[in-house]
Amino acid sequence: MTFPIIAEPASGTDVLSLLHEVFGYSEFRGPQRAIVEHVCAGGDALVLMPTGGGKSLCYQVPAIARHRAGRGVTLVVSPLIALMHDQVGALEELGVHAAFLNSTLESDEARRIEQQLLAGRLVLLYAAPERILTPRFMAMLQSLHERGLFALLAIDEAHCVSQWGHDFREEYLGLSQLHERFPDVPRIALTATADAHTRADIVERLALQQARPFISSFDRPNICYAVVEKDNARAQLLRFLRDEHEGDAGIVYCQSRRRVEETAAWLVGEGIAALPYHAGLASDVRKRHQDRFLREDGLVMVATIAFGMGIDKPDVRFVAHLDLPKNIEGYYQETGRAGRDGAPANAWMAYGLADVVNQRRMIDESVAGEDFKHVQRGKLDALLALAEAHDCRRVRLLGYFGERSMPCGNCDNCLRPPATWDATEAARKMLSCIYRFRQHGGIGFGAGHLIDVLRGKHTDKTAQHGHERLSTFGIGVGLSEAQWRGVVRQLVALGHLRTEGEYHTLALNESARAVLKGDVPIVLREPREPPARAKSGKAARGRATDTGAAAPVLDAAAQARFQALKLWRAAVAREHNLPAYVVFHDATLAQMADRSPASLDELAGISGVGAKKLQAYGADLLQVMHGAAAP
Repeated sequence: MTFPIIAEPASGTDVLSLLHEVFGYSEFRGPQRAIVEHVCAGGDALVLMPTGGGKSLCYQVPAIARHRAGRGVTLVVSPLIALMHDQVGALEELGVHAAFLNSTLESDEARRIEQQLLAGRLVLLYAAPERILTPRFMAMLQSLHERGLFALLAIDEAHCVSQWGHDFREEYLGLSQLHERFPDVPRIALTATADAHTRADIVERLALQQARPFISSFDRPNICYAVVEKDNARAQLLRFLRDEHEGDAGIVYCQSRRRVEETAAWLVGEGIAALPYHAGLASDVRKRHQDRFLREDGLVMVATIAFGMGIDKPDVRFVAHLDLPKNIEGYYQETGRAGRDGAPANAWMAYGLADVVNQRRMIDESVAGEDFKHVQRGKLDALLALAEAHDCRRVRLLGYFGERSMPCGNCDNCLRPPATWDATEAARKMLSCIYRFRQHGGIGFGAGHLIDVLRGKHTDKTAQHGHERLSTFGIGVGLSEAQWRGVVRQLVALGHLRTEGEYHTLALNESARAVLKGDVPIVLREPREPPARAKSGKAARGRATDTGAAAPVLDAAAQARFQALKLWRAAVAREHNLPAYVVFHDATLAQMADRSPASLDELAGISGVGAKKLQAYGADLLQVMHGAAAP
């Protein structure tokens, strides 16, 4: 395979001109330009930018600029093979000389790429940290450095270096060696998700104390957040998919491999195209399923958190969680895979008492140190507060990352403010009943039996243990079972209750005393199931696309051009073995269809059409649009 090399520009080419020439965009978004100029000048940077915010441009533009200035190759640390493949494919489409080194390559191909690396011909090289830290690879970097051809080090998914983060990878810890060996090589570390603990750990472990931080807004306004009380989660998921996302691409996250397999099979049985993905599947099966998801329309991927990092598919219309994630960072990272194209998308989660119990138990039973467990409990508490919230979910979500905001108008609580009730007295009754269980028989009981006693329900178990004689028997008859379950869930979430043993019996924590005394108010939302909304959230605020332009509304003629362009793109993508969006994003095709350019000069004005793509595809695009317009 040969790689075209972009012609050398005039000295001092402006980064904005480079952006337009290579990527086809007329302007940077947010802090992108400041980041690019800082790194081009040789400065270190720590970049926190939400998924879909354009992180890749922040190192790709400096890589091209520094290569054109004769400074050699940019090394990109990337944790996933699939991400490397798609990023390199996208850069090749732009005419940028890029490659990756990983286990998928035959030895001859790997040697060819190493030769191009040592010759200084590559603009960007992608590799995983475990390969980079081998003596052979470090020797190649040393050779480049001695000849002034090691231009930049980009560390993608930098949160992987932090033990406090949601996706810690031990192999990332060795990356500090690169700065020790090559202290004059500028570095840019990038992540979409990092709270204060994780940020501090990234800075410490990568020796980025002198790096300039660039922290973008974490807001993804096009995503509508919703959490429902779990009650037959499968039926709730099916209703969500059929009411709002029929035929859409999306991701359903489950906690266990078994649940992934069962859920995917069940969805297929319900007539929904779904595939499983988890680390226990054979590598060739995982690759095949991921490739299908990236290249086909309308597939649902059912997955553990093993799936998703670096997934650039822009038209994922929903992310659904059937189980509670471990923390807000994980939740934000996973939900951020929806709506990367800026069009409306949904983040939906079903959440119940068992989720709280399971997550707390996993923390308590882990072999980690007590300091680590304490931090993880705090992170879980923040996520539980988000799930239980009856005010704006986005305000709470952004607040976790230190960002102040106003109610968004695009979450379930803003769109339909929930009814709430003062559950303080109910909580006192419940805690009192649990206390009397221990007094009466010295043992604890689970939530189901507790609610039976509170509601005065005569069962074999209440008779067996003499609980019909307790003073708390029947004192909660005025509340429904769903309301009582909400009280249990909230008290466990707040840490006033804990579960113990194999049967998850309930016990009081020290903080329960203040609730029993009435010193701590407990306000809960009324249990409900959100009704069907218009498909893909018509109330969504954000309409900006990944190119920064508003998605046009297409008339009938433009729709015909759009569909013709999509068919053409699909054929090109198959020929090049790439996802369709790597050829052109939907937003770019929609602008073409809307404006119907009649010449190459007019086509060059479309956002996302760079010089290489104009040269490679311009004539074909004009012909496709002309043919679609013909009677």
